[in-house]
Amino acid sequence: MPTTEKAYHHGDLRAALLAAAIESLEAGETPSMRAVARRAGVSPAAPYRHFADRDALDSALAVRGFDDLHADLAAALEQLPASASPQETLGALAVAYVDFALRRPALFHLMFGNECDDADSERVRASGQLHALLGDVVAHLFPTADGRALSLALWSLAHGLAFLHLDGKLRPEPTDEVEMRVRAAIITILALNQGEST
Repeated sequence: MPTTEKAYHHGDLRAALLAAAIESLEAGETPSMRAVARRAGVSPAAPYRHFADRDALDSALAVRGFDDLHADLAAALEQLPASASPQETLGALAVAYVDFALRRPALFHLMFGNECDDADSERVRASGQLHALLGDVVAHLFPTADGRALSLALWSLAHGLAFLHLDGKLRPEPTDEVEMRVRAAIITILALNQGEST
């Protein structure tokens, strides 16, 4: 007998709830469990099948954000020609990072606004992938440099620029000016690093 009730296969409800929570965030709302259930078109109790509480939902949203940001950074690398210079490579990563923050500010704030719980293995894994990607790129481009220190400096620069734009300390538009500003900062840091290593 046909039914009009939504039928969720394994995993679909969780994905629908996360999608609803992201839509809520990006609409400037606070994604409470009840609001997410309403937006997803399910009962108020449904979210608790996958998320113990609001903190668990926020953590899952952060994981999704880290995964999406990682995908954006990987895509930026794939679009570079094989002959790309270190400045071009790291500039592309920094631009993609800042662009993600400006396109998805609420999610970006949620990802980095709370201290990462070391007991949350999924969140640790997802954030760790970002550090690993940058670390691998830096190790490849600068095999004799202090990779950890340089990776931290570059991440701090991109992260700081993202929040300076988000907080209105730097103009977040037009896009081409933001990109030039970010690339110029990367070029300057790399020039300083190369000057110290000579």
